[in-house]
Amino acid sequence: MSNIVVDSVVGPDGTLHLDVPIGIENANQPVRVVIEAGRKTMTRAEWGVFVRSMAGSITDPTFERPPQLSLEAREPLS
Repeated sequence: MSNIVVDSVVGPDGTLHLDVPIGIENANQPVRVVIEAGRKTMTRAEWGVFVRSMAGSITDPTFERPPQLSLEAREPLS
């Protein structure tokens, strides 16, 4: 049996109800259910703030950008 991921929402009563169609061919097999909090997706603005906050965050004084390779000559597209 392969892993199945089901996204759901806890109801207003604090109870999670799941209906997971597994298939009759998998009847009477043991399964494990793991409950973990879903990740909140960032908005475009939140992502931009995160990216800008990372600027200058490398504090290792030995960190250096490797030399850039020379530009490779290619055939024209047309």
